[in-house]
Amino acid sequence: EIICLAGFMKVLSKDFVRKYRGKIVNIHPSLLPKFKGLDTFKRVLRAKEKFTGCTVHFVDEKLDNGKIIIKKRIVIKKDLDEKELKNSVQILEYKAYSEAIRKIYRFS
Repeated sequence: EIICLAGFMKVLSKDFVRKYRGKIVNIHPSLLPKFKGLDTFKRVLRAKEKFTGCTVHFVDEKLDNGKIIIKKRIVIKKDLDEKELKNSVQILEYKAYSEAIRKIYRFS
């Protein structure tokens, strides 16, 4: 019924995405549309963002682009390093993904 991606790090073929349109869900460690792609935490810190978080979204043919299901955000504490930021966002991801799945099935 649903394909859940997490840490997949591969681009799916357009044919695959089209075949399962509306059934593929991904989580990305930023508040999309900001910071699509790789090296997210490094780029967030370099940009001196005040907030970051994660986004659960449906997968479409474009990278980190599909319809957003849910976002969760945190305040970036001063002097946080990349590893600490990653750990903080991962805690959010665990909550966000399960909430997103429940939301999908409530509305389907």
